[in-house]
Amino acid sequence: MTGPRILVACIGNIFLGDDAFGCEVARRLATRELPENVRVIDFGIRSFDLAYALMDGYDATVFVDATPRGELPGTVYLIEPALDEIEAIGEHAEPFEAHGMNPLKVLGMVKMLGGEFRKIYLVGCEPLFTGEDGEGFMGLSEPVEAALGKAVEVVESVIERVRSGAYEQALV
Repeated sequence: MTGPRILVACIGNIFLGDDAFGCEVARRLATRELPENVRVIDFGIRSFDLAYALMDGYDATVFVDATPRGELPGTVYLIEPALDEIEAIGEHAEPFEAHGMNPLKVLGMVKMLGGEFRKIYLVGCEPLFTGEDGEGFMGLSEPVEAALGKAVEVVESVIERVRSGAYEQALV
């Protein structure tokens, strides 16, 4: 039994401090034994690659990214955006950079290309520093580094939730 196809899309820029969170989670997931129908990819800042991967019709996609929301650095989030909000993105899609990564813009491109989303999750971590304050700094801050294990656990729990059919129940 192969089960639902799941894409774990890890996002980040290794040259911007904590923005590399998704890349580091991908490295840890690469050492784990995952079901054959689960594909983990470190997309870095390659937005076109991510958009085309999303066109492959996965049953669920798990984004892993640094996610500033105003909490303490190292706080791990599991966010389940409403599909109707995601569906509306295609109507107002903005152009995006080929060498930058904005997941909402990527989703907009996928919608413009006729792609569909079944279920999307975001496993995020509150960064201590990214962008200009982290530019040229490779490596994660101490609180974000400490959150990697928890993030891997959350990703694996989402994979199990999707595989058990729990995501279908949430859509009813």
